[in-house]
Formats: sequence, structure tokens, C-alpha cells
Amino acid sequence: ANINLAFSSIIHITRDVPYGWIMQNTHAIGASMFFICIYIHIARGLYYGSYLNKEVWLSGTTLLIILMATAFF
Repeated sequence: ANINLAFSSIIHITRDVPYGWIMQNTHAIGASMFFICIYIHIARGLYYGSYLNKEVWLSGTTLLIILMATAFF
């Protein structure tokens, strides 16, 4: 897997593979929906005061950092 060919691979899938654009868009929308669900979950925790328990706050913050790192690296 050559990282320099990643963009051209996506272009190939989107343009040349039958229904490749659906696969690419489904993946992108699915990733966005995943993070929307995460943010809704965080908002719910803030609303109900779940952050007052130190262990819950620490584990939630750790998981959020791991999720963000996984998404961007």
C-alpha cells in the first residue's frame, strides 16, 4: 500500500468501478453519522451531569481522544 497512490485509488474507485461513487459516498456519510452520534452522546452526558463522576469523565475523554485520533490518522 503506497500512500502516494491513495488519492488516485479513490479517484479510480469513484470514476471507473461500477457504482464506486455510491461506495465512496456511503463510507463518507457513514463516518460523519458516526461522529454525529458521538456528539449527541456527549451532549446527553453533559445534560444529565454524567461528567460529575470522575471515572466516567476520564474514560469518556480518553475514548473521545482515541476516536478522534483514529479518524484523523
